[in-house]
Amino acid sequence: MSEDTYALRPFLPADAIALRELFAQSIEELTQDDYTEDQRAAWASRALDGDAFANRLSSQLTLVVQMDGEYMGFASLKDGGVLDMLYVHPYHAGIGVGTALANALEKIAAARGKTEITLEASDSAVEFFEGRGYVATSRTLIPIEDEWLANSQMKKLLQSSAAKAAQ
Repeated sequence: MSEDTYALRPFLPADAIALRELFAQSIEELTQDDYTEDQRAAWASRALDGDAFANRLSSQLTLVVQMDGEYMGFASLKDGGVLDMLYVHPYHAGIGVGTALANALEKIAAARGKTEITLEASDSAVEFFEGRGYVATSRTLIPIEDEWLANSQMKKLLQSSAAKAAQ
């Protein structure tokens, strides 16, 4: 399936429980090569407070990919220019779900006049974002519970809708 065939829709409060599970499964299964079991558990714990997780998703522009009742992935845009979260269910990794979500959020950011989009990429996601034209600007360590998780600050220059129309 191509990334153009995934229907994206806005986050609804009813999605919160399923997206919490997807978040945890994605971390557990897709980041094993880069993070220890304790680091993955600490990272996944960020969704333990269901209300706080749902509030985080609803306070941002969050898009969901769901097909035949199955949640495939979600991504959120914070403050119009920060790709805050992008998670794909392990069963659907590598088939364009993440690409479809990233494409949509980049287009929205550009349409809103943003000239760049930034994110914090896990070590497991850096290659995906580099392939999309993102450049690492720094390395950071994020403290979560008693663990430290390394990630990369990345950014991508965007072409505005007006500039594209002028071409």
